[in-house]
Amino acid sequence: MKDFTLKHAKTFDEAASLLAGGAQILAGGTDIIYSMKGMHSPNLPDELVDISGIVDADYIKEDGNFLKIGALANLSAIAESSIVKKDANALAEAAKAVASPELRNAGTIGGNICQRPRCIYYRNEFNAFPCARKVKGGVCYAITGVHRYHSIFGMVGGCAAVCPSDTAVALVALGASIVTTKKTWKAADFFVIPNKDYGTARGEQINAIDSDEVVKEIQIPIVSGQKSLYRKWAFRKAIDFPQCSCAVVANGSKADIALGGVYNQPKLFTGVSTSDPVAAGETCVKGASGFDMETEAKHDIYSNTYKIAIMKTMVKRAVASL
Repeated sequence: MKDFTLKHAKTFDEAASLLAGGAQILAGGTDIIYSMKGMHSPNLPDELVDISGIVDADYIKEDGNFLKIGALANLSAIAESSIVKKDANALAEAAKAVASPELRNAGTIGGNICQRPRCIYYRNEFNAFPCARKVKGGVCYAITGVHRYHSIFGMVGGCAAVCPSDTAVALVALGASIVTTKKTWKAADFFVIPNKDYGTARGEQINAIDSDEVVKEIQIPIVSGQKSLYRKWAFRKAIDFPQCSCAVVANGSKADIALGGVYNQPKLFTGVSTSDPVAAGETCVKGASGFDMETEAKHDIYSNTYKIAIMKTMVKRAVASL
């Protein structure tokens, strides 16, 4: 395991000030500790800043026209909250879809949206594959290797890894905002990583915030009459990350649909008609192609083109069930 020094912060601003030297945040610890144990990267921090002791940062409440959730609210609380189910059902369903009850009890909403990619090459122990996401000049091993888990909408900065977060997909579809120690981000912008950051410690993260910026709160607009849901497909029924997922947020005859597991950030489609579920499914896979290696029989099982058919059907069924 990577050796590190542990520091404790009593406020979010204090935590942000402690990140200046390259330290990283520790909240529930379900992701960062796993990486530290596996020695996944040459960019692992020498210091972790524990924010789990920040008081009153795990709230779930209605405040005016917004549902507000503290960054330290755990996923179990979000999944079980009657307020979240009423105002943002897609988020409650997405939180419930994460991992296992034990991990949901520990994992926080802030940590879930800030987790690193789950690519099998990126996560290989002792940095066995110095990929494009971690090392300048590195390559994406998934393209010529096992890419069944990867993007069907192309690469970003030479990386084909996908956004692994269930809750991120719901937040983008719900038009949420994410409040940090520096600014308020639209969720749709929060997960966009500039190409220039790939191959650096910053590029390993799955969001656009600065290295000394800390998530404080999630804000979701409360819309009367809005319906929302979340659907997920994975190879296993439990404790698995989505290979395909979608959040559908409908207002009248139109819906905003975000896809997960298919691109390096949640893929958003706005103003999709709900009158024709089949057409909605077709709309959400336009431009998808994957990395098909069917011409080489030995690589058939590595192809990710199956995601296109699953995603199309998933969106169709989700829209039809509204």
